[in-house]
Amino acid sequence: MPASKRDSDPPGLPQVQFLTVAEVAALMRVSKMTVYRLVHGGELPAVRVGKSFRVPEKAVHDYLQNAYFDAG
Repeated sequence: MPASKRDSDPPGLPQVQFLTVAEVAALMRVSKMTVYRLVHGGELPAVRVGKSFRVPEKAVHDYLQNAYFDAG
């Protein structure tokens, strides 16, 4: 078992890091409203926790990676 796995982790489930909308906004350097638009528009996957959203960190990196374009 990898050293990064905790004993309490369910077997077979990968470790997922979630970010708040504010953390995503800071990382992407956009407003929180922009993040909410991306989530509600289905462009950025998120999990609803109570009244707030949590976004998988990998989803943010994947979104930014796919957002690159050649202006050239």
